[in-house]
Amino acid sequence: MERTPPLQTIAAAIRRERARMGISSAELARRAGIAKSTLSQLEAATGNPSVETLWAIAVVADVPFSTLVDPPPTAVRVIRAGAGPAIRSESSPFTSLLLSAGSAGSRRDLHLITSAPGEPRTAEAHSPGTTEHMLVSQGRWTAGPAGEEVELDPGDYVTFPADRPHSYRALTGPASAALIMEYQSAITKWR
Repeated sequence: MERTPPLQTIAAAIRRERARMGISSAELARRAGIAKSTLSQLEAATGNPSVETLWAIAVVADVPFSTLVDPPPTAVRVIRAGAGPAIRSESSPFTSLLLSAGSAGSRRDLHLITSAPGEPRTAEAHSPGTTEHMLVSQGRWTAGPAGEEVELDPGDYVTFPADRPHSYRALTGPASAALIMEYQSAITKWR
C-alpha cells in the first residue's frame, strides 16, 4: 500500500506558521532555501513534500517537525503497519512516519523510519538543544552526528545531539527504527 503525506494537514500548518511569523511565502521560501513555487504548491496541498523540505521549513519556523505533519488529535488513534502517511527523502531511500507528536506539555515526537541500503539521509542541524534517540528494530544502520556515526544492529539504541549535522544510513535492508526527537525549546509557543 502506498503511503502518502497528509497534504491538507501540511498545507494548513505551513500557512498557519507563516502567518504566525508574519512573513510572505517568498520570504519563508528564501529563509528555508527552497523554491517559492515549491512552497506555493505545499501551501495549496498540491506539492509532494520531502523530509528535507519540511525540516527546512520547521527549522525556519522554530517548530517541531510534527507541527507541520501531524493531524488534529483524536482520543484513540491507531496507525496500522504499512498504512501511515510516510514522507520520503529526496536524496536517499529513507522515509519518516510520524507516529506521535508531543502534546503542548511534552517535548518529543515519535517517528518510524525506514530505509533500504543506499545513500545516507543527511540532516541539517535542528533547533538548539534537540536530541535524537534511535532504537533499531530491523536491519543494520549507521547513525549519528557527522564524523561520529556509529554502527547499529537490531535492538541497539543510540542517542546523540541533533542540533548539528547528522545522518542515517541503512547498511542492510529492509531497515527500520523508532526515532524520538526530544526538543529543548519552549514547546508551548508551538501549538
